[in-house]
Amino acid sequence: MTLFLTAGIVETAFAAFCILTKSNHEKERNIIRIAYFIGLVLLAVLPIIDWGLRYYALASLLLVLAMIGAKALIQAEGAKREYRAVSVVLRALGMMALIFAVTLPVILFPPNKAEVAATGEHQVLTQTYTYTDEKRVESYSGTGEKRKLNVQFWYPDKLDRKYPLIVFSHGGLGVKSSNESLYNELASHGYIVCSVDHTYQSFFTTDEDGDVTWIDLGYLQELFAEDPRLDIEQSHEYYQKWIKIRTDDINFVVDYIIREAENNTSDILYQFVDIKEIGVIGHSLGGSAALGVGRMRDDVSAIIALESPFLYDIEGVKDDQFVFADQVYPVPVLNVYSDSAWSILGERPQYAANYKMLSDTDASTFNVHISGVGHLALTDFALTSPLLTRILDRKNATTEETVYGLKTINKVCLDFFNRYLKGNG
Repeated sequence: MTLFLTAGIVETAFAAFCILTKSNHEKERNIIRIAYFIGLVLLAVLPIIDWGLRYYALASLLLVLAMIGAKALIQAEGAKREYRAVSVVLRALGMMALIFAVTLPVILFPPNKAEVAATGEHQVLTQTYTYTDEKRVESYSGTGEKRKLNVQFWYPDKLDRKYPLIVFSHGGLGVKSSNESLYNELASHGYIVCSVDHTYQSFFTTDEDGDVTWIDLGYLQELFAEDPRLDIEQSHEYYQKWIKIRTDDINFVVDYIIREAENNTSDILYQFVDIKEIGVIGHSLGGSAALGVGRMRDDVSAIIALESPFLYDIEGVKDDQFVFADQVYPVPVLNVYSDSAWSILGERPQYAANYKMLSDTDASTFNVHISGVGHLALTDFALTSPLLTRILDRKNATTEETVYGLKTINKVCLDFFNRYLKGNG
């Protein structure tokens, strides 16, 4: 934002100077364009700004403008443009609009200065893999290819004993790194965390060969169109489709890791996975899938859902209401809510089972409400893009509140997994 405001002040001042002197001042304009680029280079080299991908568009624009300006200064001047006050104003406004457009990534994704540091004794390492499910054909691409999933592990640096496995499923528009501060916290305390990119349901994913797959536009349209209060039958159809893909992904990943853990010739990381202690966690749609997996598998010992409805439990629709499975949830479960869902659990049809669980007396059922933050603030996106998080969550949470919320998530998740995967606490 500072870069844009600085450019705006310069452009406004220069336009006023041109109007007062009734001249276009082309030479000075070209010098300013060159100065913009030199200024950005100095900011990056010194370094005053944290250089990264967010600055590429701005740097490209300023480089082009600097080259045009340098060429105009070197070459003989041609016919001078006739001075018009309106043209001066329009050029200034156009330049400010252009600079705003290319600085938008910097505004929306500023350098992450807030930190949620891991508190465990272990240093954390990470590794990525691409898995191919030979039993499933990719339903989104239509090419007949087998479904591929990119996964990333976070694990303790000292692989000297077996550690419980935790599998994470991201939200509807998320990516596998969505809750990295939580993965680091868990890994630092002696867990092996595997986070899954649900191909075509993640915003983007990159495989081992560097190929990028973006979110499927049809799936994206479904997400934005779905509303059980408008068309409950359509919502039920979408839920079944999404959850089937997600639970199949999670089951495949868990089974793949178990097979590798039992294979003495596999990557050494797998050999330190404790396949007798497995937990699954997810955010939003990913949490709904995790809750479904808890119903499906006997080898999963604990489930955490970060603001997620029990979509897998919806068996049908009757009298414009969802019909939920009435069997007791078979696995210890922790439901974590923000302000976004907490106050409307009793109003949204898809959250009916969650609302009922608030009064559950089962000793292994837990519900936590983190006040002051919204749905996206249950992920690290709140650190990556504070402005977008505030806008989309409609919560004006401060950086301190955001960090406190993430630290609280880390603590309750760690305590819960310690209890049900390690028998501590």
